[in-house]
Amino acid sequence: MQPGAPPTVTVSPFLRTAAAYAWRLIVVGALVYSLFAVLGRFHEIGVAVFLGLVITALLRPLADVVARGLPRPFAVALTVLGSIALVLGVLTLVGEAVAGERTTLVREFRVGIGRIEDWLEQPPFRLNPGALGDLQAKLGEYLSSHRSTLVSTALSGAHHVVAVLTTLALALFSAVFFIHSGDRQWAWFQKQLPCSVRDRVAVGGRAAWRTFTGYTHGIVLVAAVNAVLVGLALWLLGVPLAVPLALLEFVAAFVPLIGSPIALAVAAVVALASQGPLVATIVIGLIVVIGQIEGHLLHPLVMSWAVRLHPLVVAISVIAGSIAAGIVGAVVAVPLVSVFWSVHTALRDARAAAAAGGAEGGGAATEEG
Repeated sequence: MQPGAPPTVTVSPFLRTAAAYAWRLIVVGALVYSLFAVLGRFHEIGVAVFLGLVITALLRPLADVVARGLPRPFAVALTVLGSIALVLGVLTLVGEAVAGERTTLVREFRVGIGRIEDWLEQPPFRLNPGALGDLQAKLGEYLSSHRSTLVSTALSGAHHVVAVLTTLALALFSAVFFIHSGDRQWAWFQKQLPCSVRDRVAVGGRAAWRTFTGYTHGIVLVAAVNAVLVGLALWLLGVPLAVPLALLEFVAAFVPLIGSPIALAVAAVVALASQGPLVATIVIGLIVVIGQIEGHLLHPLVMSWAVRLHPLVVAISVIAGSIAAGIVGAVVAVPLVSVFWSVHTALRDARAAAAAGGAEGGGAATEEG
């Protein structure tokens, strides 16, 4: 160092590396935040496209089979319309079951509420007699005094109903085109990209779709098995609304880890009001049994070939998704994380294979020289 020159500041290699990663992470974080901000602004479109992909993953194989004997447009129309008819038939069956048991349910619930009051008045709870009656009276007074607010809330809820129906219509509309010509749409999208990234996008796209379809098929199978087990158990125990509660279990199973316990908790409340504490306790025991079957048998057997995520990652994903976007976020969190991880793994393996191929080619060239 020359006399009078300012001292040279030496930055450690660790700090330089950390700074290099830090600004890149900031850029990536800003891009991710911007992406979620845009999706939050147009979340109905994002949900519709996601549901369209789910419908495509479920119906595309069936449409391919039907298309062997019919033209592709007729096969797609037959598959979609048949699936809609099946769903409407199930909903009609559930509605008829509820309507047929309405009178019996009202009577059983009245008797059940009285039974619960007597049970709570005994040790160890020792609830004051009439406490539940006072609670019902206060609830009635609240509803009467806030009737206008409740009516306005119901009217504003009609807007959400319209939004839900619009989202479902867009999802079905998207699914029809995805099923009919999704491969051609993907090929067109790839042609719009620079040639330098087309191969990587192709590899990542194949991995993403393989994982997404595998997860969709697996979660539907797990939900169906859970629903059948719950429906049979509730029917054998004599709990009313066994079919609607089984359908609730089927829908709730799409939220991993927490969906099934919530649905069975609802079934336990129905069992407590209609059959008493003993049957309700048995239903609560079903929460543990179904959870063990789902966590240690169904998920490892059905989902391991499509989704390879640690249970802790699944739990964190579900909670983070629910915080970010409510129920919708809880449903889509695990498949999105699974898709991202599968794309990362596929691209990493492709780079490793390319590097190994380059090394072998260089070695062969050296031997020839």
